[in-house]
Amino acid sequence: MEYLSQFYDSLTLRSVLLGVGIFLVTFSANLALVSLILVKIPPDYFHDSRSSTFLKGHSPVIRILAVIGKNLAGFLLVVLGILLSVPGVPGQGALTILLGIMLLDFPGRRRFERWIVTRPKVLNAVNKLRHKFNKPQLVLD
Repeated sequence: MEYLSQFYDSLTLRSVLLGVGIFLVTFSANLALVSLILVKIPPDYFHDSRSSTFLKGHSPVIRILAVIGKNLAGFLLVVLGILLSVPGVPGQGALTILLGIMLLDFPGRRRFERWIVTRPKVLNAVNKLRHKFNKPQLVLD
């Protein structure tokens, strides 16, 4: 109890406003990034027949560096999505995790992506977002 008492006594208006400001900026940036990518992906991205090679036709050095960067960004987005999924923390947790997984390279990724996106709440949220930007719904079968 003493710790909580000391914590509340140490709070100032400036520190609270700074925390709220950081939260608003990161929340807005996360929402904008997730929305942009989910709107820009092709409607058949999660379809079974779709396959692609990342940066096909570029030099091996560029591909290796890009794959490392892409996986690092994916890992950070998955961690951020998990944090946003905690009750009481507002944000698009499931969509951020999906975005992070889309960037990661691991065996079974496509199957796991499809499992996440076929959850009714996730699919409805993605398709509503795509509808707002006049994009076709995702094709899953």
